[in-house]
Amino acid sequence: MRFRPLFVVIVTCFVAITTWVSTPPALALTQIKLSDISYQECPPELAQGAVTSGATNAANCFIVTGKAENTSGKPVFDADVFGRIYDANNDSVMQNRTRIGSIAEIPAGVSDFSFRISVPANQPLPLQLKQFKAAGFSGKVRR
Repeated sequence: MRFRPLFVVIVTCFVAITTWVSTPPALALTQIKLSDISYQECPPELAQGAVTSGATNAANCFIVTGKAENTSGKPVFDADVFGRIYDANNDSVMQNRTRIGSIAEIPAGVSDFSFRISVPANQPLPLQLKQFKAAGFSGKVRR
């Protein structure tokens, strides 16, 4: 019965080494600095039929634009955009939500980005865009 613990150790080591060798490399999360953030109303073809998430209330459509600075030297993929958006009364436009959009690909260096948001029509303008940042991956994420 002394050989049983040794057998367990050998099998455990074999499984650990096999898993380590066959595991694909992890995709590193890369932080992206966002600047020059602004917004504009959507063109009519994008705004048509806009409703707020999970409801049938009317919504206004906006395109958020800005500059993304990728200092990694490599393209970044599937970047999540985080930030806070407030209306003219300093009320949050997206309650309990800081992920407000995504950018499919950000090349190395500084580049332009844009994404669409929907804001309930009863929230007064102008919008205030604050604390924007993004984080993405060094390789494409499978979906």
